[in-house]
Amino acid sequence: MDNWRIFGETIAPCETRRMTLRVPMGDIENRGEVYPGRRTSRGYEMPAIIVNGARPGKTLLVTAGIHAGEFNGTPAVIRVGRELDPAETSGRVILLPCVNTSGFWTLHPRTLPEDDFNLNGQYPGKPDGTVGERLADFFVREVFPQVDFMLDLHGGSRGERMTPLVFFPTHPKVREEALSAAMALNVGFLVESRATKGQYSYAAHDLDIPGLLIERGDGYFCEREWVEADRRDILLLMDHLGICKAPVGMFDAALNRRIFREAVYLESDVDGLWIPAVKANTPVKAGALLGAVYDFYGEPIREVRAERDGHVLYVNTSLSTPVGEFHVAVAWADSEVKM
Repeated sequence: MDNWRIFGETIAPCETRRMTLRVPMGDIENRGEVYPGRRTSRGYEMPAIIVNGARPGKTLLVTAGIHAGEFNGTPAVIRVGRELDPAETSGRVILLPCVNTSGFWTLHPRTLPEDDFNLNGQYPGKPDGTVGERLADFFVREVFPQVDFMLDLHGGSRGERMTPLVFFPTHPKVREEALSAAMALNVGFLVESRATKGQYSYAAHDLDIPGLLIERGDGYFCEREWVEADRRDILLLMDHLGICKAPVGMFDAALNRRIFREAVYLESDVDGLWIPAVKANTPVKAGALLGAVYDFYGEPIREVRAERDGHVLYVNTSLSTPVGEFHVAVAWADSEVKM
């Protein structure tokens, strides 16, 4: 195994290095527009744990906190970084416990507070753009060329109740490799993603790098069992990729894994008060009431019903659902891929 030159530092074989990545912000810093008190003239800071193993193998990137209000992935990545023994590791691992650090410290749930940039939907960015555009460009230029596989950890943000699921990309060059990896995790619902501009989806469609996005947990909470489940899935993925061995018995072979071609988001086309009639992780029949929208006087505006048989993946439990906010996410039964 060779030395690894990455992010301006040299990591020796069998070494774990903790570092703070600093993405240059150039003239933005000089104008003082980067979040005060957390960003410095040294750049936008995010924590990193870099592992250079003992033997050649694949390089895995694991990220959490791209949506800063989706918490449980962050402690899971931290735990893996503390547990992983580089002497027992093949290949290399880049662990980023919290990408959207400015959002984390300001309790900004999804986008970057500096410019409302969504790192899960607005790639590839620009080297001379806004804070978010520069962060996306940093990943494209400095991070993605280093890696062979990606895992991005998400969860329920404000008002979201969800079924644990894993998205995998549709891009034909990486689909089967990503799907095979998804089948190695303890996640029951596997959903093809047609997204192309998020972090892992851009890497898949534009750079042919396979990856997965796990959704687990509910709105703004960080429960111990979700952290542990994310930790287990990171270790199972590393086992699948040949990076390290997961503990015996960690893989749940009895779990009923189902594959769907897509998740359909039913969004609000009117400002209103949303009252859901279903819960996440429940089947629904065609025509079933999913919820209803009311005005401030309690008068019904419209009902939302299932177009056909399906399974509820997400439910928005927020009373406030303005135009464009989702009500529910459903996987229709006729999009299920039979194994």
